[in-house]
Amino acid sequence: MRTLILTVITLIASCTLWTVQPAHADDGSSGDPQFSTTPGDAAPSPLQKWIDGNIPLPQLPAPAPQQADGTDSALWKSVLPTPTGDPTFDSWPADLADLSPGQSIQTRDITATAAAMFNAPLARASLLKFRTTSSSGAPSFGTATLLVPGAAWPGPGPRPVDVDTMPINALGLPCTPGYTIAHGVRDNNGINVFLPSVAAALNKGQAVLIPDHEGPYMAYAEPVVAGHLTLDSIRAVRSQFPTEFRDSRYAVTGYSGGAIAAYATAMLQHEYAPDLGGSLAGAAIGGLVTDYGAVAHVFNGHSASGILLSVTLAMSREHPEMLRYMNHLAQWAAISPLKDICGEADGPLGAVGIPIDVATNIDHPLESDIAARIERLTSLTDRKSTVPLYIYHGDNDFWIPIDGPRQMYRRQCELGVSAEFRTVPGDHVSAMLNGANGATDWIDGRLRGAPAPDECPAMR
Repeated sequence: MRTLILTVITLIASCTLWTVQPAHADDGSSGDPQFSTTPGDAAPSPLQKWIDGNIPLPQLPAPAPQQADGTDSALWKSVLPTPTGDPTFDSWPADLADLSPGQSIQTRDITATAAAMFNAPLARASLLKFRTTSSSGAPSFGTATLLVPGAAWPGPGPRPVDVDTMPINALGLPCTPGYTIAHGVRDNNGINVFLPSVAAALNKGQAVLIPDHEGPYMAYAEPVVAGHLTLDSIRAVRSQFPTEFRDSRYAVTGYSGGAIAAYATAMLQHEYAPDLGGSLAGAAIGGLVTDYGAVAHVFNGHSASGILLSVTLAMSREHPEMLRYMNHLAQWAAISPLKDICGEADGPLGAVGIPIDVATNIDHPLESDIAARIERLTSLTDRKSTVPLYIYHGDNDFWIPIDGPRQMYRRQCELGVSAEFRTVPGDHVSAMLNGANGATDWIDGRLRGAPAPDECPAMR
């Protein structure tokens, strides 16, 4: 197996020497695509023909009985994340369809392992499992971690909850905050970076709720999944602990991959969870992707190409219609251990600038009907946030152009949302650090019940 994976990666790297044609973004305004390679999608390029002519299809197990969303695709099942061995993260309850979104499935005390991970006294830590909804509307389940501090809440009202949608940015289930905290794993560097900020909130007397917002399929960057799951994690806390948290204020904060979840929570709350209208007080969002097509072109064939390939695989788990465009080479990679990598691995994967063209069976895949369809399904730009927004972005973010978040800010202002926009120094990584204090101060204000500042009137 190791020899096979090395061969696949070597082939991918060597293919980057081929010329990739320039591309332009598609606004997705055309009708629903027909899922075929003609006439809406280009035929395979010579390189793609060579790949499929020289690399055989992987042998996949026979399709199992239908599961979850009804599909019986052997390839789809083979690209799903490997089970962890922990039923909380692996097991699909048989009665999901009979449960309401946010309804509890299981609550597990994980105080013993969690207490050793945070530089803050914990009263208790709970791993929650609850019903949620997939992007297609099918019943699903989610997990989240609730941390209740030992410190008293000094502010007005009941103890508030800081909903921290961490940038999981991963394909494997053990990479999630829930698994990391429940099992006391200390080598998940992607999560460990954010533990000090969690401890800071706990020391202020705020409870912290950390959703595993990629869902059971680890659908990295799928906004509808992330928004539904985050909203249902709040529902689960309110219903499980009504005395403590039914009347609490909740505010959601996230950066980069976590910003997608925070953004989706604010945009989808009215239509998906109107019952939370009086509970959610605001959303702080940094390093946000709003235009998936534009960002895909920036990532493609450059240093962030590994992230684009990871996101594409993750999206196909939630949108299996994408799998028919995956060539033989990509199928080998997608069923290999690469399907379980954590966030700190998918960045280096693209160090040689792997273009997505070497993973598909149609030329110009970012211009294809299927790309336009996925862009439409993942766009939330037509929604109105139900809560005030704090938006920040690096002034030198060469991965995620600032134009998208800026346009989102202006659009939300036009719709009457109270919002602030902050440009902070740095690229995508350093802007996270440089913007953290402003976002934290803004969240603290919302959790205390202070009115949100509004910088929009000058634009109206």
